[in-house]
Amino acid sequence: MPGRPPAAPAGFAELHAPGDWQAVDFVSDLHLHAQDATFSALRDYLLATPADAVFVLGDLFEAWIGDDAAEQAGFARDSAELLQAAAARRPLFFMAGNRDFLVGDALAARCGFTRLADPTVLALGGHRWLLSHGDLLCLEDTPYLRWRAEVHTREWQARFLAQPLAQREALARQMRIDSRSHQRVQTVYADVDADMARQWLQAAGATALIHGHTHRPREHALGDGLRRIVLSDWDLDAQPPRAEVLRLSATGTLERIALC
Repeated sequence: MPGRPPAAPAGFAELHAPGDWQAVDFVSDLHLHAQDATFSALRDYLLATPADAVFVLGDLFEAWIGDDAAEQAGFARDSAELLQAAAARRPLFFMAGNRDFLVGDALAARCGFTRLADPTVLALGGHRWLLSHGDLLCLEDTPYLRWRAEVHTREWQARFLAQPLAQREALARQMRIDSRSHQRVQTVYADVDADMARQWLQAAGATALIHGHTHRPREHALGDGLRRIVLSDWDLDAQPPRAEVLRLSATGTLERIALC
């Protein structure tokens, strides 16, 4: 099938949590693009959460057009300052999504967060949790997977980042317009492929997959004691507003915390 990923990534990245971590938080799909209510809710949460670490599993930004955007006054710099303040309080981990895959080492170094490969196994409290943004597992969305394969090449990214910042901003605006138009006419959205999720979990030696991307927060049983847990998206301007954190304790307990 065109755009189909391999059965399981070769050699899963692993992150072993320090023994004193009692709880960690997961968020995804905030799609930040302005200093709006969602941005404010994230700021309040990041500066106050009691978790020992925060994991952002993709699509923190609606679009990220390059780390150099944070060098100029505006939303990108404001975002970098928020991430820097958050990372100064507790470990902050970032996994790229389909909207912010151009977040790079420069921004990570500037802000003090750690970039994660997709997928990554988190070992916490004697349990293994498989973390992913989730887009690679939506096998039926073949046009997207073909596009993803193209934009993740070094050649494509080098060409894009070589363009002037203003031109990249214009392209990002057009991509947002195109995406919203597509969402208005699309009636069926691809979901995570259950067979592939099981293959990933078995290869990783994990029993639970935590991911975002689909904007369908719930838990799915995959059989044989395997499951996948889907994170909520955030949108404080929606009716009703959405802002939810998934908190994982070292004992293996999961709790969904609504912030609004």
